[in-house]
Amino acid sequence: MASSSQTPHFHLNPGKSKPFQRKARNHRNVNFHWNFGIRKLILRRSQGLSVLSSSSSGTHFSNSQLLGLCANGKLEEAIKLVTSMQELRVSVDEDAFVALVRLCEWKRAHEEGSKVYAIAMSSMSSLGVELGNAFLAMFVRFGNLVDAWYVFGKMSERNLFSWNVLVGGYAKQGYFDEAMCLYQRMLWVGGVKPDVYTFPCVLRTCGGIPDLARGREVHVHVVRYGYELEIDVVNALITMYVKCGDVKSARLVFDRMPRRDLISWNAMISGYFENGMCYEGLELFFAMRGLSVDPDLMTMTSVISACELLGDGRLGRDVHAYVISSGFAVDISVCNSLTQMYLYAGSWREAEKVFSRMERKDIVSWTTMISGYEYNFLPRKAIDAYRMMDQDCVKPDEIAVAAVLSACATLGDLDTGVELHKLAIKARLVSYVIVANNLINMYSKCKCIDKALDVFHNIPRKNVISWTSIIAGLRLNNRCFEALIFFRQMKMTLQPNAITLTAALAACARIGALMCGKEIHAHVLRTGVGLDDFLPNALLDMYVRCGRMNIAWNLFNSQKNDVSSWNILLTGYSERGQGSVVVELFDRMVKSRVRPDEITFISLLCACSKSQMVKEGLMYFSSMEEYGVTPNLKHYACVVDLLGRAGELEEAHNFIQRMPVMPDPAVWGALLNACRIHRDIKLGELSAKRIFEQDKESVGYYILLCNLYADCNKWREVAKVRRMMKENGLTVDAGCSWVEVKGKVHAFLSDDKYHPQTKEINTVLERFYEKMNEVGVTKMSSMGETEISRDEIFCGHSERKAIAFGLINTVPGMPIWVTKNLNMCESCHETVKFISKTVRREISVRDAEHFHHFRDGACSCGD
Repeated sequence: MASSSQTPHFHLNPGKSKPFQRKARNHRNVNFHWNFGIRKLILRRSQGLSVLSSSSSGTHFSNSQLLGLCANGKLEEAIKLVTSMQELRVSVDEDAFVALVRLCEWKRAHEEGSKVYAIAMSSMSSLGVELGNAFLAMFVRFGNLVDAWYVFGKMSERNLFSWNVLVGGYAKQGYFDEAMCLYQRMLWVGGVKPDVYTFPCVLRTCGGIPDLARGREVHVHVVRYGYELEIDVVNALITMYVKCGDVKSARLVFDRMPRRDLISWNAMISGYFENGMCYEGLELFFAMRGLSVDPDLMTMTSVISACELLGDGRLGRDVHAYVISSGFAVDISVCNSLTQMYLYAGSWREAEKVFSRMERKDIVSWTTMISGYEYNFLPRKAIDAYRMMDQDCVKPDEIAVAAVLSACATLGDLDTGVELHKLAIKARLVSYVIVANNLINMYSKCKCIDKALDVFHNIPRKNVISWTSIIAGLRLNNRCFEALIFFRQMKMTLQPNAITLTAALAACARIGALMCGKEIHAHVLRTGVGLDDFLPNALLDMYVRCGRMNIAWNLFNSQKNDVSSWNILLTGYSERGQGSVVVELFDRMVKSRVRPDEITFISLLCACSKSQMVKEGLMYFSSMEEYGVTPNLKHYACVVDLLGRAGELEEAHNFIQRMPVMPDPAVWGALLNACRIHRDIKLGELSAKRIFEQDKESVGYYILLCNLYADCNKWREVAKVRRMMKENGLTVDAGCSWVEVKGKVHAFLSDDKYHPQTKEINTVLERFYEKMNEVGVTKMSSMGETEISRDEIFCGHSERKAIAFGLINTVPGMPIWVTKNLNMCESCHETVKFISKTVRREISVRDAEHFHHFRDGACSCGD
């Protein structure tokens, strides 16, 4: 029983038993007799002699030979011999089995170990302590707890070593509850007292669950069995308490230790850091240094991580200086920690210095830099670091690939993203869900949503982030209808988080899916998810964009409002052209002591522009600095739009020339739009020239120029612009409108001929066209062919079909709400005005820029 207090030995130890030592000494040159012994055994079998009935010298010789082979580490030959012995019915001694099992364990020979186990069980009804322990140790080392448990059950007798090995095996693989049950059985059924090796394992199990109550119970056992002074046991107690969040008890145990080693200090210091008590941990670190206890690598990496958590750059630099003076700067793990500390404190230049001075860099070093660049909004540097890593012949892991893909998504770098996708497939990294999720994000932001869908469908086990990424990606690519379908599919298997719900609400807002938005609102109220986060503002935005301002106001008044909440309301009223309401709301916001930001002033200036409030708009622009907001290009574009819509085109042009920064295409685009409104071709062409010098890929500017020429009957120039678009590979999105009827959203494309009610819809529209013709209202048939072609391309008239569908499928008098992806053309605007007056219904159409509320033949936008 001397071995009963020993920790499990996972190595070959031929000197363990005395019989083994004796036989090994007598047969050190036993390999010479290998072939002779086998030939002799085969000859005896051919003569019909049973090995069991023969002289015991043959059995003794075979077992001795097996021991010798094991002692020399010749596993393959030992397996052949034991197999032959089984075939010839030569009994194998327990000592020989033990030596062979330990050799299998030492060599990590899973298949051979299982074979030896099968041979042993075929000749034994139960296992002795020593052989059972050997099999237990082997199977636990291999992670095969099923066979380990079976061996444990077949043992005729068990000692402390048996229990320790099995408890440790279950704990190591994360089966903490099972490990604790075994410990309890050991105490009350096994009749075995725990030792200095039992308690650390059991205490780690309590910390892993974590289960403070059981941990305290084990602490009582430690005191009861007299191990409260054993330093390894006390260190395990400290670790257990900090893992369970009871730092106070851990410190009491630590303070009562008569002597401490470095593990004691590290356990307590890192315990403080793990529980967010960074200052207390640093204070203990300085106390340790005051007692002349030298830290090790684990101490320093923990302290550096604490500086990162605190975001204390000055303290971090002091720790860095200590690292250099104490000689830890040569260690790669310490340098990696320093690099991460500087990166997440925003000091990326300092991180670069540490990184460049490293003599050797591993995959963690490169991944830290790449992820850190991405964290500091330096995606180009992240991609450059990846290129350098590739040149350094370091293969990226899944974390590095995911970080670079995130950088590609930010930059819209499709080429590098595709290259990484190929690498991920080749290196089998695409099977990691973090890589697949970032691929979805990258392809979505690079406008390759179909490839994103391919990646998504190939993920075997999708998590919440996978679903959220594809839902957000579909929303980003204006496929909101599909996004909501995916959202419904997700809810069947997974619980959406706040980010998923926000993405789904954005899709609802885009296509006016009010009922789906209300379902999400009910889910939020029922579960409470995200109520303290950004979700309330997402709900507010959904109601505003769906045109339900009364519900939006109720929600606004029932929640704690930040600047984003006010901005959503300001933007909503701004889109409706209600400038006076926006000004009043802004005054209330300032009185509520909510500080306006740059988005606030964009909404304010846009509202003044649409309401012809030039004087007020210029006043708000001049007062921005008073609120600590520096005007940016978007604000300058709003002022140009403000002046231009009011007909002050020259003043708008002069304003652009006086700008302290170089105007971007958006600024010139605002002037171009004003020229379209007031039909100023000369200034409009100048604006277009300035735009195309900087941006030849945004289709919206070509549409503005086309509309300018068309309004001025310059059809030849319209054709030229459309030819330019074709040469540059630019296409206009197909017109699409959505209408919600009885809780279901219906989509209508410009050229949709496959809707079940197409015939009825066209009949209704033709009747309206006939009535418009009778009263002399402009309609499509009165336009020239070129103008009709322009409106078909740039508008599509899809909202007419949506409105007709709503009229057919709703009761008289019910308002109709339509959402459209493109701007309404003048023809559609006049048509819907006529319909609203004829049917005496309120019709709301939210297009790409404005919110049109039609009532009794008039529109809220003022035409």
